[in-house]
Amino acid sequence: MESGSASGGQSPDRRIVVLLVFLLLLGAVVAAILIARGGDDGSEPKSAGAAGCEKAEKPEPREEKLSAPPQEVRRGEELTAVVVTSCGEFSIALDTGNSPKTVNSFVYLAGKGFYDGLHFHRIVTDFVVQGGDPKGNGEGGPGYFVDEPPPPNQAYTKGIVAMAKSAADPPGRSGSQFFVVIPADAGLSPAYAVLGRVSKGFATVERIGKAGTRSQEGIPKQTVLIDSVTIENG
Repeated sequence: MESGSASGGQSPDRRIVVLLVFLLLLGAVVAAILIARGGDDGSEPKSAGAAGCEKAEKPEPREEKLSAPPQEVRRGEELTAVVVTSCGEFSIALDTGNSPKTVNSFVYLAGKGFYDGLHFHRIVTDFVVQGGDPKGNGEGGPGYFVDEPPPPNQAYTKGIVAMAKSAADPPGRSGSQFFVVIPADAGLSPAYAVLGRVSKGFATVERIGKAGTRSQEGIPKQTVLIDSVTIENG
């Protein structure tokens, strides 16, 4: 009867299996190192932040004490606000036909650079994104207010941009804070002055929404800045 393999060693088949396992483990370690380094050239990974937005620092709160502007916007005038953010840009077709006073205030503030450098302090995922507060805590404003109640049948549907107010304020009162509706219908009562509707770049609004939370407080997971708001004719 022939003897088996010599004692104290491994068969050729077993050595091959061990070698393959070692190579697989080595490949996994190398891949993990490359991912951590951002590439095989040793460069740092380019982080776009949550929701594909640029990383930004939360701005310092500030106080504003402006006087209400004279009425310069004409009813029915075609105006568009272009809002550039750290998540991209979107445009608002301003509703000068139904809300000339509200639009006039917004245009005035945009012209003064009021919104530049502020952030969206309240972002409720799948509900609204809200910004325009110089204090950054939901309590700030420009130092004055405008009253322009919406029609009693006003609905706040996808893309509508309206002005925020406290529960104690009368319908249609606004300062500088505005919000953009994300879902098909936010289910809000007709109490908020309407600024207009997003006419371009709604994907940016949805991207901003993903940087928020589902709680009604909507404390953002990431700072989203308003870089600028400019007004265009037409």
